[in-house]
Amino acid sequence: MAAAEGEGSAAPKKNSDLKARTLSAIVMVAVAGGALWLGGLPWMVFVLLVATGVLWEWSKLSRAIAASWWARLIWLVAGVVYVGLAAEMLIVLRGLPVVAVILSVVATDIGAYFCGRTFGGPKIAPSISPSKTWSGLVGGMLGASLALAGLPRLATDGATIEIAFTFGPLIAIIAQTGDFFESWMKRRAGVKDSGHLIPGHGGLFDRVDGLLAVLFVAGIFGAIGRF
Repeated sequence: MAAAEGEGSAAPKKNSDLKARTLSAIVMVAVAGGALWLGGLPWMVFVLLVATGVLWEWSKLSRAIAASWWARLIWLVAGVVYVGLAAEMLIVLRGLPVVAVILSVVATDIGAYFCGRTFGGPKIAPSISPSKTWSGLVGGMLGASLALAGLPRLATDGATIEIAFTFGPLIAIIAQTGDFFESWMKRRAGVKDSGHLIPGHGGLFDRVDGLLAVLFVAGIFGAIGRF
C-alpha cells in the first residue's frame, strides 16, 4: 500500500515540475526577448540585472569551495572578470551578432539534449557531469551550426554556410565547456543548483553557464584584436 501511495504521488509531482519548468521558460524567453527587441537602456538594465544575479550565485558557490578568505577573494575577482566581460559583450554587441550567439548556444543545448537522449553512448566526464555524452556534444555542434546557417535567411548581412559550420562547432564546444565548469563548481560546493530563483530551472548561473563561456571567449579575442 505504501508503494502504491508513493507511485500515485510521484506523477502529480512530476507534472507539477514540468508545468513549473514550462511556465518559467516562457517567462524567461518573453522577458529576455522583449528586452533584446527594445534594445538600448532596457537591454542594458536586463543584462546588468542578470549579471548581478549570476555573480551573487558565483560568490555563494565560491564561499563553499574556498576555505580561506584569500582564496574566496581570488574566486570573487575571477567571477567579476568572467561575468563582467561576458555582460560587456552582450551590451557591446548589437543586432545580429547578439542574436547569433544566443541562438547558437540555445541550439547547442537542444541538439546536445536530443542526441544525448536518443543515442547515448560514452560519457565525456562522468565525474563532473554524468549526463553529458560525446553524442550529445556532436548534436550540439550540429545544432549550433544549423542555427547559424539559418540566420542568413532572416537577415540581409548573414554569414555563409562555410562560416556557420566553422564557428558553430567552436561555439558548441565552448558552451559545453562552460557547462562543465559550472557543474564542477557545483560538485565542489556540494549543491545541485546554483540557486533557486527560477522555478524548475535552478539559478541564473544554471541557465547561462554556456552563454557566459562563449561571450567570455569572444571578449578575450575582441580585446586581443584591439591591441
